[in-house]
Amino acid sequence: MSEEELRKRLAGLRTEHRDMDAAIAALTDAGSGDQLQIARLKKRKLKLRDQIAILEDYLTPDIIA
Repeated sequence: MSEEELRKRLAGLRTEHRDMDAAIAALTDAGSGDQLQIARLKKRKLKLRDQIAILEDYLTPDIIA
């Protein structure tokens, strides 16, 4: 993948991560008793965070001091 494609993928993952955060907050605020769904969303959010970190590390050049 080119750097431009990776940056687009990173932006998409960040958007999805924000959306996941909003969905979790909405379910929590609504007092939904569906803890399993909230747990699944949180797990997906963590996976997204890991993917974001991997792409950021790949796109950030190593600086040798």
